[in-house]
Amino acid sequence: MVNETSEAPVAVAEQDAVAGLTLGQGAPADGAAPAEAPVIRGRIDKFGVAMGTGRRKTAVARVRIRKGNGALTVNGRTLDEFFCIGRDRELVLGPLRATNYEGQVDVWVRVRGGGTTGQAGAVVLGIARALQALDPGLHPKLAEGGFLTRDGRMVERKKYGRKKARKSFQFSKR
Repeated sequence: MVNETSEAPVAVAEQDAVAGLTLGQGAPADGAAPAEAPVIRGRIDKFGVAMGTGRRKTAVARVRIRKGNGALTVNGRTLDEFFCIGRDRELVLGPLRATNYEGQVDVWVRVRGGGTTGQAGAVVLGIARALQALDPGLHPKLAEGGFLTRDGRMVERKKYGRKKARKSFQFSKR
């Protein structure tokens, strides 16, 4: 009898806890996971200019976007003058084309460090972050194209006792 009375309060407490739970509460009807609010890494200044910072390898790009006629300036030069390789130019224009903002905004970029490919990757991330700050509704298009993902690949450091990061000195068995 003692066991029955001691288990009864536990069973009642479990029933009360389970009664408050419902299956599927707040879940979307189509079965997709609930959407979280996107993290916006850009910002808008008091003049309405959207700013974003992009990084790739050792390159850092500071990007400013405002409504305009489509001028794109990188370190005081046009896009074609700064990025000589066509692949890099197409990469930089990717976020603008994905969001249909090409020709509608002026983009001003200051980029330092790294090489041309690293700088192009930094500019892409900076433009995407600034566009997202300008219009948060663009997040799904930018995320789908992979423009908001920071590429974390860096050059591996050289280790002692080796020629480079992984290459060893020539081994002679005899």
